[in-house]
Amino acid sequence: MEAPTCANLPHSLSAFIDAFVDFSVSGLFLPSSATATASPSLPPARLPPASRLVAIGDLHGDFQKSIQSLSLAGLIDPASLRWVGGSSVAVQVGDVLDRGGDELRILYLIRRLQTEAEMSGGRLLMLNGNHETMNVARSFRYVTPAGLEEFRNWATWYRTGLAMKRLCLDLPPQRDPFKGVPKSFPGIKPEYWEGFHARIAALRPTGPITTRFLSSNHTILVVGNSVFVHGGLLQKHVEYGLDRINQDVRNWMATNEPKQPMFVFERDAVVWLRAFSDGFNCDCTKLEEVLGLIPGARRLIMGHTIQTEGINAVCGDQAVRVDVGLSKGCGDGVPEVLEITEGGRDARILTASWNRVYEGKKRAWEREKDVGGLAWLVRDSVVKEVETKA
Repeated sequence: MEAPTCANLPHSLSAFIDAFVDFSVSGLFLPSSATATASPSLPPARLPPASRLVAIGDLHGDFQKSIQSLSLAGLIDPASLRWVGGSSVAVQVGDVLDRGGDELRILYLIRRLQTEAEMSGGRLLMLNGNHETMNVARSFRYVTPAGLEEFRNWATWYRTGLAMKRLCLDLPPQRDPFKGVPKSFPGIKPEYWEGFHARIAALRPTGPITTRFLSSNHTILVVGNSVFVHGGLLQKHVEYGLDRINQDVRNWMATNEPKQPMFVFERDAVVWLRAFSDGFNCDCTKLEEVLGLIPGARRLIMGHTIQTEGINAVCGDQAVRVDVGLSKGCGDGVPEVLEITEGGRDARILTASWNRVYEGKKRAWEREKDVGGLAWLVRDSVVKEVETKA
């Protein structure tokens, strides 16, 4: 019996199957504009100032805490999970992957919200962190059993979608991402083999999840006078070129370029560096020199290093650290997000609730009237931290 020709229906049929697979994996329907392919090049690493700018730290596979953070920031309705942030621009600083079991659900949610945000005149941008680049490079040392199971489930539905598409002769040949991926992994318990098989297929360069959700992300981004990066920046990174680093990472992820980008894999890579996020004795002179190389830049906003006392800053407001270790897989911290308004002149920390870790540790920002800057950690100033039940 010949396969049906699906005359005049190939595009509609393919879109229906993609939507079916998406919903089966994530419980979400993605707009048709959230395509499964990556653009040839990334937009420039610089965006104009935003009237309202939000920074969100590492999420690490914790869907509920991610919803709390996005809701806390006023970006989504926690019941419908729809964008309500209007023209807000939000940057999630990377590390959605690893340490939890809801990695794919978060990626799907972010992608849907990105489309909705753009329709409202806003933006939601996700950076690539060290855990994204590690997974694309097949380094899975921080994956959890729940994370492997989520990818195993993805593989089941993805294969189902491939089989459905192959029934229609009018659709172009479907690439099999599982081809050539090992099925057994000596030294690993056999019950995890399917999960590792699926994870490699999904996340290797040109893999479906990497292509769709990671390859179009920036690794470094400038919004107005705020520079976002997962780990940190050094002079050599800026001199090499922010757009160039972004494009190198994109090319490696989306085209299987054999050479791994040096500035995300070396010892002091932009996704691994802790020079300005670890402790309170940073080399502020070095940071000032780095920012001086980026026209108009006044602060570096980073994730990567858990801040047990919550969002904070050093070096006279120039190094801002927003990773609060919120995921149950790495600290189970209280969700906090950073809100910057008035073109970067005013800011506040939004926190989900007080607990004993934060008791008595008021953190505040106050506008510095003389130079229009931010004064950080001024305990005697008017407290601008906001407690929100989310």
